[in-house]
Amino acid sequence: MAAAAAASTAAGTGYKLLLSCPEGLPRSRVSVRFDPSFDRTPHPDASLEESICEVVCLTPIVSALAPCQYGGHALHHSDESSQEYCVSLHLGLTDYRTFVGTNMSPLWEKFLVSSEDDSVCCQHMSNPLGNGAIVETSDEKIILLQRSNNVGESPGHYVFPGGHSEPQEAGILAHQNDEKDVAGLIDRISDEMFDGIIREVVEETGVPASSLTEPILIGVSQRETNVRPAAFFYMRCNIDSGAITELYARAQDGYESTKLCAVSPKELREMSQRLPGCHLGGFALYQLMRNAWKSS
Repeated sequence: MAAAAAASTAAGTGYKLLLSCPEGLPRSRVSVRFDPSFDRTPHPDASLEESICEVVCLTPIVSALAPCQYGGHALHHSDESSQEYCVSLHLGLTDYRTFVGTNMSPLWEKFLVSSEDDSVCCQHMSNPLGNGAIVETSDEKIILLQRSNNVGESPGHYVFPGGHSEPQEAGILAHQNDEKDVAGLIDRISDEMFDGIIREVVEETGVPASSLTEPILIGVSQRETNVRPAAFFYMRCNIDSGAITELYARAQDGYESTKLCAVSPKELREMSQRLPGCHLGGFALYQLMRNAWKSS
């Protein structure tokens, strides 16, 4: 388990691995710290803060969702005798409008703070934590979607199925102060991370949830352009690529993409310049996982 430097410098494809979990972590080894301290900090430059509203006014807002903001992570052991590590993801709340006004702004680099600590560097960004699934079919292909040219992020690029966890799916619209409420809220957010990626795969590809194995977390990648982070999961599907292509035609969220393709890892490597940076980082996390499994 380690963080890694950027592995690609081509325009739009640069990435940084913020967290790598090569053995793959089940939901029992992934928890969440959900706290206002991980929310965005306003930038001290008042004119830069005002630019957020200006950018939003010029941009069609297609979503009012309140995704979780990524504020870093911590490693720990479940007990003193355990050799297995667990990951705690640090999450706050953000919203799509602030994401458009910071990460998607032409001025996004001005919001960054010079620091080796990524959570400090990005404290003035919205930084909603996206998610992506590397899904292997029964004939050992990997599912990719080509995004529509009408979407706001990465139009026309190839991506893994995904989106972002939605706290409102777990009934969470704001931070809580009561300790009992906070404990239950954190459990619901932790479950939503895993339930949410299953839901994204089902809605975007049309495959039934019963055909998928339980997701395992393989890490968090961040694209260099606009520092957008995404958590990546691995799961297998017991349906072959040909049947999945047929199911895709009936996918609930198929309007976000124009095509589904299932490719071999070798073919995916050859398509790397057609993936946005955070998803290229997701593929790097998948390769680290495969290498770790081969050597174990």
